[in-house]
Amino acid sequence: MSAKCPDECPRKFVVGGNWKMNGSKKQIDEIISFLKAGPLDSNTEVVVGVPAVYLEYVRNNLPANIGVAGQNCYKEEKGAFTGEVSPLMLKDINVDWVILGHSERRQIFKETDDLIADKVAFALEKGLKVIACVGETLEQRESGKTEEVVFAQTQAIASKLKDWTNVVIAYEPVWAIGTGKTATPQQAQDVHKALREYIAKNIGADIAKSIRIQYGGSVTGANCVELAAMPDIDGFLVGGASLKPEFVNIVNARQ
Repeated sequence: MSAKCPDECPRKFVVGGNWKMNGSKKQIDEIISFLKAGPLDSNTEVVVGVPAVYLEYVRNNLPANIGVAGQNCYKEEKGAFTGEVSPLMLKDINVDWVILGHSERRQIFKETDDLIADKVAFALEKGLKVIACVGETLEQRESGKTEEVVFAQTQAIASKLKDWTNVVIAYEPVWAIGTGKTATPQQAQDVHKALREYIAKNIGADIAKSIRIQYGGSVTGANCVELAAMPDIDGFLVGGASLKPEFVNIVNARQ
């Protein structure tokens, strides 16, 4: 498969902007303004991950062709889970996506592979589309465990799913998030390719062919085009750069 995958495979490029715990109404209005101005490549699906308190505001003010994602949701419909948000609450305010298993949820909040898998399965069951994150720490990479870790995280999710239609996988090497360090395009491609091969062998060949795998880890306007040219990179999950006008360039990275 050549780097011109868009002409040869059905996977639509998908770029997510994860705002993390950033933003005010004033800043969000500025982001909405540059997203509306674009122009955004119509062949790229765009989703923004928004802090919970601003989700409805963003959904009501962004064009309908840009998806809005919660940054987390719980594995239960309702109940005594103070501080949590359920998939049904997201659906109730017309939010159709959620980001689950982000490295910050894993590292800071100690979410386990099993909990993340439960949350992914429940969110899908309730009608959300999910960006499911996997990735290794620097220590794991230096120990040669990148594939072992990424495969295990993916398999945990697979053990709870029957239908992958509404899942996007985001490979985000933890050591490259917010550090300014980026996996080289070839390093990223190697992991994406290995993960796709693992999925083909252990989950299903059709799933492997159709599943979109994003790269996340200090993606910027400067490195996005080279990363997007890799045949198994189907988009990006962008952190800090998604708060800036250069996010438009990243959305338009696939040539």
